[in-house]
This record gives sequence, structure tokens and C-alpha cells, in this order.
Amino acid sequence: MIIKTKSYMILSIVVVMALLFAGCGDAQNTNTNTNAKTPAESASTPNEQPTEKVELIISAAASMTDALIEIQKAFEAENQNIKLSFNFGASGALQQQIEQGAPADLFLSAAVKNMSALVDKQLIERSKQVNLLKNELVVIVPANGKSLVGKINDLTNAAVKTVAIGIPESVPAGSYAKEALTNAKLWEVLQPKTVQAKDVRQVLQYVETGNADAGFVYKTDALTSDKVKVAFEVDPSAYKTIQYPIGIIKATKHSREAEDLFAYLQSQESLDVFVKYGFTVSK
Repeated sequence: MIIKTKSYMILSIVVVMALLFAGCGDAQNTNTNTNAKTPAESASTPNEQPTEKVELIISAAASMTDALIEIQKAFEAENQNIKLSFNFGASGALQQQIEQGAPADLFLSAAVKNMSALVDKQLIERSKQVNLLKNELVVIVPANGKSLVGKINDLTNAAVKTVAIGIPESVPAGSYAKEALTNAKLWEVLQPKTVQAKDVRQVLQYVETGNADAGFVYKTDALTSDKVKVAFEVDPSAYKTIQYPIGIIKATKHSREAEDLFAYLQSQESLDVFVKYGFTVSK
């Protein structure tokens, strides 16, 4: 009788322990299943592949550098599938690069003649280009020196040793400067003291560093530096109106994205940035 009682007790303990282990297993399975996604959930969250960005190459006049870098941030924030890459330089040099097949999606020129040349060669469609901005020509001097220049004739003073201008054949600012000096009958007179630069930003650098006593730049360039000051504004009737046309390169492989940027550059948001940097909007 005692043996049967003990056997019954042992059997009861075994049953209870078996039930406990079974309960733990179910709890573990329940926790595992809680973290697992249902087939429906798995179907609703497929593997997402990152979208490859489209790179647009913009050949732009050096004088547009600061404004375009600010515009780039806003444009890329609104168009996260597009990356802008800039090729800044003299408009004439950029024109030649495009004619020779250099990759570019848009051209932003500081002179109408460079845009017209590409339109004439059917590298840009006439309907895909527009005059966007205007600028002004000024003469700058180092900010930390005593100004010896207040008008264009002062450039002939003996105290002014060096006058910097962009290469007239390739730099629009240099072409406008040559035109103004020619009209003032000073172009030949100033040749012995003239230093030519590859673009308008190099002219700015020459004056900033004291390697030139004066230089012809755009108003917008003068506003970017606290190392120079405007000595005088060149008479606007002495040179052609400074127009900045923009256009889409016909050979672009990203026409839709190029159209988006072309339109964005004409938006009020972009125009406000250009005005902030000293440009005026073409009417």
C-alpha cells in the first residue's frame, strides 16, 4: 500500500513537471512568433533598392559661383534624385569646351555672344535658352589701401602700377572692360600696366592679394569680398549691356532633369538668391 502511494506521488510529480516544460515551450514559441512578421507584413515591406542619383553638369560663368552654390543646396533638397556638379570658368572657355564635346547639361554664360555661338552651331536649341540676369562692371581696389582711383582716367596715374582685367577674347568681363577703355581712349595707353587673368575671379584675387592696384570685375564679384572695395562704377553706356543667358545642351542625356533645373533657375526662389548676390533680373 505504501509502495503504491509512493509510485502515485512520483507519477504525479512527473506529470506536473511535464506540464511545466510544455508551458515554457509555448511561451517561448509565443515570444518568437510575436517578433516574426506575418506573410502579409512581409509582402507589404519589400526590399527597397536605393534610387541612383542623376548627375547634372552645369558649365557656368565664374561670376555666378556663390549664388549657384546657394541655389544648389535648395534645389538638391527638393530634388533628392539629382546631384549638381559645376564647372566654373570664363564663358568663352566654357563655350569652347562644349563645342569640343565636353560633358555638360546646361550652360550659364556671362555674355550673349557665347550662348549665341552654341545656338548657331545647333548645340543648344533657341527655344531652350533665355536671358536670365544682368550685371554691372566696376573697378575695385584693395580695401586696406588708400584709394588713388575714383574715375576711369585715374587708372593712368603713375601711382597705379598694375591694372587687372580678364582676357578679352575669352572672359566677358575683360571684353566689357576693353570696350569701356577703348571708348575712353585708354586701352592702348594702359597696355604697359595691364595684367590679364583667366577669369573674373582671378582678377578679384589679384586685387585682394595686392598683385594688382586695380581691377575690372562685375559688381557681384566685388560684393563677395571684404578685401576689396569699389573705386567706381564704369559708365554703363561705355559697354554693351551685360546679359546672363542660360540654356540646355541639346546632347544632354538627362533632358527631364535638365528641364527641371532650367525651370528652377527661373523661379522666384532662385531669382531672389541671384538678387541677393547683386544681380538684377532681365525683363
